[in-house]
Amino acid sequence: MVGHGGPASECAAVSQLTRRQLVGGLAAAWWTAGTLPAPAAAPQRIACLEWTSAEMLVSLGVSPVAVADIKGYRDWVVAPELPADCLDLGSRGEPNLELLLELEPDLIAGAYGYGLDEGPFKRIAPLHSVPFYDGTEAPYRQAEIETLKLGLQLGREAEAQHLIKETAAIIADVRAQLSGRADGPLAVVSIFDDRHVRVYGKGGLFQDVLDRLNLTNAWTAATDSWGFSALGIEELVAIGEARVISLDPIPPHVKIRIDQSSLWANLPSVKAGNVRTIPPVWPFGGLAAAARFATLLAQA
Repeated sequence: MVGHGGPASECAAVSQLTRRQLVGGLAAAWWTAGTLPAPAAAPQRIACLEWTSAEMLVSLGVSPVAVADIKGYRDWVVAPELPADCLDLGSRGEPNLELLLELEPDLIAGAYGYGLDEGPFKRIAPLHSVPFYDGTEAPYRQAEIETLKLGLQLGREAEAQHLIKETAAIIADVRAQLSGRADGPLAVVSIFDDRHVRVYGKGGLFQDVLDRLNLTNAWTAATDSWGFSALGIEELVAIGEARVISLDPIPPHVKIRIDQSSLWANLPSVKAGNVRTIPPVWPFGGLAAAARFATLLAQA
């Protein structure tokens, strides 16, 4: 995990080091061969098999021609907004191969962890994999690294560098806003039904942002490889009266049941009036999600 000597200095160091590693390594390899490759044209028509790569593309000023489950993106990710003319590839678990063939993309982008067979997609176009949550780096740092890689591939290195610096600046600004508040520990949750919650903790993007904001996560129990714990609502008693930050969207029928649930009503946090709901943030997103999460926390 990146140290905490200041997000702005961290991201500058990471971005410059990563560029030297990527570009320098490529140059060294071709130098020994006696020639440098001709610059490849940046991909123009890019399709995304899931939401994280779509978020990253739009953050760099690139409009994907198609994204899997656009409605889900607009419900769960929200920002940055997808262009109105972006086509829907169907479900993330089973993207529409026929439509992909028709679109003739220059590049197909996707994130690690969905278990899709790459074979059919490789036969359509080159693939760009965004390996978040593969255990090689903490999510925030990996988001910086992958943003640079994608920027280099798309001919948008300047935009990538700007996004890294801008995200660090937003988080630093929010940290300054929060420094004078006497906020105690908090837990970040997603509610999917009236008996179960997902609580975000160690190993996740939200934890990395909380660390950079000098905020304490009230949830310290073990998490899975995606940085969350799935548990029964009654287990939230373990955080006492700590603040609960609940992420939208909550399905309307679940919201009704939660409001009527004695199990929920008797949690110490709920009884103390310490529950706040914030608009959707994609927990498995990149730098745009990190900045959005920090900004919404400041408003909670």
